[in-house]
Amino acid sequence: MSELEEKIRKLRKQLLYHAKRYYVDDAPEISDYDYDMMYAELKRLEAEHPEFFDPESPTQRVGGKPLDKFEKVTHTVQMNSLADVFSFEELQDFLDRVSQTVSRPAYSVEPKIDGLSVSLRYENGIFVQGATRGDGFVGEDVTQNLRTVFSIPMSLPEPLNLTVRGEVYMPRQVFEKLNLAREAAGQTLLANPRNAAAGSLRQLDPKIAAERKLDIFVFNFQDGTLYADGSAPQTHKETLDRLAELGFHVLENRIVAESADEIVSHIKRLGELRDSLAYDIDGVVIKIDDLATRRLLGEGTNTPKWAVAYKFPPEQKQTKLEDITVAVGRTGVLTPTAVLTPVRLAGTTVSRATLHNLEFIREKDIRIGDIVTVQKAGDIIPEVVRSHAELRGAGTTLFSMPERCPSCGEPVFYDADEGAATRCTNSRCPAQLSRGIEHFASKDAMNIDGLGPQLVEALLQNGLIADAADLYSLQVDEVAQIDRMGTKSATNLITAIENSKSAGLERLIYALGIRNVGEVAGAALAARYGSLAALQNATVEDLCTVEDFGEVTAQCVVDFFSHPQNRELCERLTEAGVVTVSTAKPTDDLFRGLTFVLTGTLPTLTRDEASERIKAAGGRVSGSVSAKTSFVVAGEAAGSKLTKAQQLGVTVIDEEMLLNMIEQRSVTPTA
Repeated sequence: MSELEEKIRKLRKQLLYHAKRYYVDDAPEISDYDYDMMYAELKRLEAEHPEFFDPESPTQRVGGKPLDKFEKVTHTVQMNSLADVFSFEELQDFLDRVSQTVSRPAYSVEPKIDGLSVSLRYENGIFVQGATRGDGFVGEDVTQNLRTVFSIPMSLPEPLNLTVRGEVYMPRQVFEKLNLAREAAGQTLLANPRNAAAGSLRQLDPKIAAERKLDIFVFNFQDGTLYADGSAPQTHKETLDRLAELGFHVLENRIVAESADEIVSHIKRLGELRDSLAYDIDGVVIKIDDLATRRLLGEGTNTPKWAVAYKFPPEQKQTKLEDITVAVGRTGVLTPTAVLTPVRLAGTTVSRATLHNLEFIREKDIRIGDIVTVQKAGDIIPEVVRSHAELRGAGTTLFSMPERCPSCGEPVFYDADEGAATRCTNSRCPAQLSRGIEHFASKDAMNIDGLGPQLVEALLQNGLIADAADLYSLQVDEVAQIDRMGTKSATNLITAIENSKSAGLERLIYALGIRNVGEVAGAALAARYGSLAALQNATVEDLCTVEDFGEVTAQCVVDFFSHPQNRELCERLTEAGVVTVSTAKPTDDLFRGLTFVLTGTLPTLTRDEASERIKAAGGRVSGSVSAKTSFVVAGEAAGSKLTKAQQLGVTVIDEEMLLNMIEQRSVTPTA
C-alpha cells in the first residue's frame, strides 16, 4: 500500500470514528472546525486520485444522483403501527389485558420519537437498503437519502445479516435554522420538525436531504441475526444494548419496569424532560420486554397486542401577551393576533397566536399585558386557550378593534352574519389585493411556484400588477429588475405563470377567492356549471340545488359576480388564455355522498393524486375530520387527524385499501 493510499485510508477511519463520537455517542473529541478540515482534505485527495474510490467513504454519504422516483420495497417483517392510549386509565386497561395472559410481565418504557419510521437492512455487515414504513407492508426505497444520516452506520464491525427499525427525526436546532433560512428567502415555513423530517427524507435529490442534517434513533430489532454464532436475544433491552455495541444510535431515556406505578412515573418524568430534549417526542411507548411473551400475545389486525403508545395531551404553556396586532385578510376580514413573549411549544418557538375576532377576546377576557395559556391546535396552529385574571397586574389594557382599516384607512363594519367578523369596506384595499393574489397563486389554487408573499408585494409596489389577471402579461425583463430576482428566477416565474393557465376550472374558481367557496365547493361548481361564463349567470335559487350548498354560500357567489370589477377580472383571465371551461372526466357514483380525509405520507400516491382518484369516483375530499367523515386515508407520520378519527370512531384505511375499493368498485375497504 502506497503512502498516499495509507493516508486516505487513515483519514476515512478517523472521520468514521469522530462521526460516531459526535452523532451516536454524543461525546465529540475534536471541534467541528477540525472535523471539517479533515473532511475537506479527504474529499480533495479522493478527487485528485479517483483510483482510490471507496463507496463506503464518509464523503459518499452526501453523494448520489437525483432519482426520478422512489421504488417500492416490500418489508420482510410487517412494520405495524401502535394502538394509542390517551389517559392513565386507558393505559391501565392495556396492562390489565396483558396480565390476564402473562403473570408479572416486564415492560420496556421508552420515548416515542416524533419523526418518520424506517427500516434499515444490512447484508454481511454492509448497509444495503433503507425504506419508509409506508402502509406497513410496502414502503419506499430511500436508501440514498438515509446514507446522508451520519448516525446510521454504513458498515458494522461484524458481517451480520439483519434488519432494524428506527425513527428519523430533525433535531430542533436544525429545524429552527432551516425555518430562519426559509423565512429570509420568502418561503413558506415548515409546520414542525416531524413534517420537516418526512419531507426531507422524501426528496428525490439526496444532496437536499443531506443539507437537512437528519438524525435517527433505532428502537427495534426486526429480523436476522444479532450475534455471529447465531444465538438469539431474549429481551428487547438485550437487542438495543447489542445494537448499541454494533454502532447504532439507540433510544435514550428508556427503562424496564415491572409495575404500573413505575411505568406512570417514567411517563411523567419524560413529560418533564420533553422541553429539554434536542428532539421532539409526542408520547411514550410501553411494550413487553420479553420477546417470547410478545410472540405469545401475538398481533392484532394492524397493531401488536403487546404494546401501546401513550400520547401526551396537547402541550400548553404560559406566557405574556405583549400586544395585539390586526391583519387584513383577502376577504377584508380584520383578524386580531396576539404578540407573545416567545415560548417553546410542540416543537417550535411560538411568538404569535390567532385571537379570531373581538367576540373571542371578550368571551375569554383577554387583555394586553395578561399572562395567557397557549397551545397548538392539532399541534400546528398556535392559539390562546385562556387568560389568567388571577395573575393580572397593573397596566393591562382592554383591546378594541380599529374603526378604520389598518391597511387602507377606510371605515370598517361589524358583520354579525359572518361569524362576528369585522370587515374593511374597500374592495380595492391593498392588503386584500395582496392576500388575494397570494391566494390565487397558492399551491391548491393556480399553483404558481415561486410567487410568494414578498414577491407579490414587490410586484405591486413596482406597479407591475394591480390584480391577478396582470400576472399573465408580465415579461421576463420586467420581473428581472426586481431586487434579488435576476433573469433566471424571472424566467422560472414566467414559466410557472404560463403553466398555471391549464390548472383547470375547479382550481380557478377556488383561486378567485369567493367568500365561503373552498376547494370542495369549487370542484362542485365546476362539475355543475362546466364553465366560468355559465357560473357567472347562476342564480341563488339554482346554486342552492348544488350538493351541500346553502343560501349563504350561494349568495356569496352571486354577490362576487355582481361586482363589475370581478366580471372584468374573469374576462381578462379568459383573454389571457386561462382555461375557464371544465376538462374534467365525468365522475362515477361509487363514492357519491362519501367524504374522505387524507393524512400523512402515502407510500405511492401524492396527496393530489389520491384526491383526484377519490373525486373521479364521485367522492369528496375534506381537510378536516368530523363525525360526518366517511373514511380517513392514513399514511406515514399521520398526526392529529388520525387521532381525531380514532376518537370519533371514523373508519381509517390505508392507500392499498383505497385503491382496492376503487378497483373492486366497493365501498367496503379490504386489505
